[in-house]
Amino acid sequence: MTPDKTDPARRRLPTGWRRLAARAPILLFRAGLGPLLGRRFVLLHHVGRVTGNDRRVVLEVVAYEAPYRCWTVASGFGPRSDWYRNLQAQPKTVVQFGNRHHAVTAHFLTPEEGADIMAHYGRRHPRTARRLCAYLGLPADGTESALREAGRAIPFVRLEADAHPPHELRRP
Repeated sequence: MTPDKTDPARRRLPTGWRRLAARAPILLFRAGLGPLLGRRFVLLHHVGRVTGNDRRVVLEVVAYEAPYRCWTVASGFGPRSDWYRNLQAQPKTVVQFGNRHHAVTAHFLTPEEGADIMAHYGRRHPRTARRLCAYLGLPADGTESALREAGRAIPFVRLEADAHPPHELRRP
């Protein structure tokens, strides 16, 4: 089924120069400049579910729980995003946050958990939340109910750091 048949309002995955622009932050992380992106982005390392090749994607951190070393990210393009599907196939992976690498396990959140997360995100970043919803073709008026509805439609993943990681992780 094509994305247009499942939900005509949802955006297609970027292609061409938009895809290149979206992937540009990967170069910052590779150059050791990840801290320039602040605490709002992580570089997710994942393995292609079909090819087995190493893959990387930069994702916005929707929620960060520092004491637990836990990052929540969203798949704005839905469950058909490659990184999302790759994590479903192999949930143990590595994220780079700033210049540090962390072994993590992906946990896929329920729509109700997503609603709570999006409502909280909308309170912290109201303008960004409205723009994101509009870009994704979701209700974009910024109300609590619209944000909760959007949160139910967007798949969220919590990346939890392993309990006893090695002292220093090497780059994969």
